[in-house]
Formats: sequence, C-alpha cells, structure tokens
Amino acid sequence: MKKILLASKVILGAGLIIIFLNSCKNETKQEDPKEVAEDANEAKFDSIDNVEDDSEFLVDQAEINLAEIEIGKLAQQKSTNTEVKKFGKMLVDEHTKSASEVSALAKAKNFTLPSSLTEEGQEEYNKLNEKSGLDFDKKFADMMIDGHQKAIDKLQKAAKDAHDEDVKLWATNNIAGLTSHLEHAKLLKQNLDKK
Repeated sequence: MKKILLASKVILGAGLIIIFLNSCKNETKQEDPKEVAEDANEAKFDSIDNVEDDSEFLVDQAEINLAEIEIGKLAQQKSTNTEVKKFGKMLVDEHTKSASEVSALAKAKNFTLPSSLTEEGQEEYNKLNEKSGLDFDKKFADMMIDGHQKAIDKLQKAAKDAHDEDVKLWATNNIAGLTSHLEHAKLLKQNLDKK
C-alpha cells in the first residue's frame, strides 16, 4: 500500500511540474497568427492532404496581403518620394481588395486565416521602419521586388497544383496583377538607384 501511495505521489508531482512548465511556456510568447490559422486548418482537414495544401496557400496569401497593406501605409507616411507614396497607396488599395477576396474564398471553404500581421511580416515592417530618406525608399523598392516575386511564384504553383477549382481560378486570375506590381517596383528601383 505504501508503494502505491508513493508511486501515485510521484506521478502526481511529475504531472504538476509538466502543467506548471507548460503554463509558464505559454505565457511568455503569444503564438504567431499564421501558426494559429495553419493549426486550425490542420485540425479541420487532417485526413485530406489536398485540402490542407490549398488552405496553406490561402493562409500565405492572407499573410502577404496583411504585410503589404501595412508596408504600403508606412511608405505613405514615411517616404518623401512621390512615386514611393503612390506605390504605397496602390499596395494598400490592391491588397485590401485581395484580402477581401481571399477572406471570402477561405470562408466558403471553411479555412481559417491569420487576422493580424505575422511575426515575419512584423519583422519586415520593423526593418523598413528603421530606415529613413532615400535609404527607406530603396529598402522599400527592394522589399517590393523580393516580396512580389515570391508571391507570384506561390500563385503560379497554386494555379497549376491547387486541388480546389475555386482556389486554382483565384490564383490564376491574380498572377497578372502581381506581375504588374513587380514591374512597377523594378521601375521604381531603377529610378531610385539613379539618385
């Protein structure tokens, strides 16, 4: 009887330590909105890999839109260059529209999306916010080229590989718009490099 009592105390003690450690770990860091959305989608569609791939694509698109909107606002506030400000406004307008479309598509498919800037998006925003003047403008143009190229690659992959026809169609329809943004960003960079 003493052995059973002792064993149960040891097990109870170990359980409390694990609970304590987990609660401490959870309090120190808020989970990234992208991870929360991906985890929710994984739980919903655990047995259907095709659906999970499509949900990850829409999560990525939501993440891109949230970051581009915030960076566009920052460009309008911080830049003194008229072209950079115009590009920033265009980003906000176009990616707000895109965010609305992605949200509607995700809702129709029962996918969860991040609702606020992700850790990576916040990091990029902070890096840009540290700059000023021409350095800000050049960093902004570089970010737009890099970001739009990556976004186009994801759209092209989804246009080819998405399993859901609505997701595939949305990706296909948005390649031209982002390609236009990329070309605009390259032109902006060329003009800024002359200064």
